Amino acid sequence: MNASRRQVAPIAVTMGDVCGIGPEIIAKLFRGAQAADCMVIGDVGVMRRAVRITGGGLVVAEIDAPQAVAEVPPNALPVLQAQALSTDLLGAPFGTIDARAGRAAARCIEQAVALARCGAVSAIVTAPVHKEALAAAGVAFPGHTEMLQSLAANPGDMPPLVRMMLANGELRTVLVTIHQSLRSAIDAVTFDAVLDTLRIAQRAAISWGQAAPRIAVAGLNPHAGEGGLFGDEEITIIAPAIAAARAEGIDARGPYAPDTVFMRARHAPGHPGEFDIVVAMTHDHGLIPVKYLGVEHGVNVTLGLPFARTSPDHGTAFDIAGTGLADASSLAAAVAMARGLASHRLHTDAPPGA
Repeated sequence: MNASRRQVAPIAVTMGDVCGIGPEIIAKLFRGAQAADCMVIGDVGVMRRAVRITGGGLVVAEIDAPQAVAEVPPNALPVLQAQALSTDLLGAPFGTIDARAGRAAARCIEQAVALARCGAVSAIVTAPVHKEALAAAGVAFPGHTEMLQSLAANPGDMPPLVRMMLANGELRTVLVTIHQSLRSAIDAVTFDAVLDTLRIAQRAAISWGQAAPRIAVAGLNPHAGEGGLFGDEEITIIAPAIAAARAEGIDARGPYAPDTVFMRARHAPGHPGEFDIVVAMTHDHGLIPVKYLGVEHGVNVTLGLPFARTSPDHGTAFDIAGTGLADASSLAAAVAMARGLASHRLHTDAPPGA
């Protein structure tokens, strides 16, 4: 038995879109000790190709169950062959939108969630998928977050409330709205949506060991509405939700001007941040500041699921797929965060939220 592999349920890494860089960054990840407790859910042939593209030196070992990871020798990449994948998956060209790739990516996610829900894996780390490939395959979700939310519920049950968080060592941002047009996102900024986001962010922080997080809330409008001159959502929706959250014991503050709150919250050398989490109303408001600090360090976390799930802070990078040039740093950061979140879940009785 490989003594470096943990005697706990492994972390499942899903293969992602085979036309993108997902398999390649996974192959690079497994060349280091940071993947000792991981396994891949994907296609054995695709992963063998990825190992060749990235320089060889690894044996792709097909396993039949997650617990078999403990028996895999050093310098091996354990792969649980995903079910019902296209037999011609290797024929999907690099750098293209292909329904076969979208369908395979979805199958890997479905299998990972099934294993996480029964405790066979301790966490899920998802390699990048392409939203257009998912749509081409007839997958009725615009991205990982919505798919995971649906899969986390039993048939007929209401899915859990979830939120997207993007995090690195300097900022943690949680979003009220995600993958929808900006026009519809503005309508989706409601009292309940903001309050639910604050509750989910609070529970998540508790689950990763932060008992009293300081949560800043970014406004929707320029200068947070400037007292109603540039929009009244801050007055009629966001501030009342903050007040309701504070009445529940949540240390929520704001709303603050979106163009300055991230600078105030950023934890940097010589600049301890004023806040632990920033809640932003829309996708780009919240994600641009974190991505600007470097996608190689960013991690996407789905809050509110009954299991830990993270992913790298970048997409499929079709422009360099198949070249072996992709950087695995963000994937390594996602694995490290997933491991930490899973460990907190294992050693605490905290409610779901990480």
